[in-house]
Amino acid sequence: MIKRSIHHVCIQTERYEESLRFYTEIMGFEIVNETAGFHGRAYNTWIKLEDFMIELQTPKNGDKLNEWSNKNAGIVHMCFMVKDVEAEFKRIKSLGYNDFKIKNSEELYKVEGSYLFKVKAPEGTEIEFRDIEI
Repeated sequence: MIKRSIHHVCIQTERYEESLRFYTEIMGFEIVNETAGFHGRAYNTWIKLEDFMIELQTPKNGDKLNEWSNKNAGIVHMCFMVKDVEAEFKRIKSLGYNDFKIKNSEELYKVEGSYLFKVKAPEGTEIEFRDIEI
C-alpha cells in the first residue's frame, strides 16, 4: 500500500454545537457536509481545513461517551503547524477562548528550544500549536 496523506480523524462529542463552533470559528475549518440523523446519531459532520478533514459526530443514541484522558491508549493530541505560534496564541485568546493547557504555570511554554501551546476543544480533544518543525 502506498501512503499518500492522512484523510481525516473522527471526533465524537456530546457537546456538538460547542465543538462545531470551536472548529469553525476558532480553528478556521469550514463545514463540508452536515447530516442530521446519521445511522443512529444526531449529527455526523465533515469539516475541512486545507487538505485535512475532521468527521465530527455525536454518539449513537443512548450511548454515553467516556471523558478524555491523556492516560487513554491511542491518539493523545493532534498538532497544527502555524506561521507564528505567539501570534496564533494571541489570536485565539482575542476570540475569547481560554481553555489552555497549563505547564509550569504558563499557557505558552518552551519545549526543546521553541514555544508551543495546547488548547482543549469542548469535547476534550487536546490540540497543540507550534511553528518549528521537529
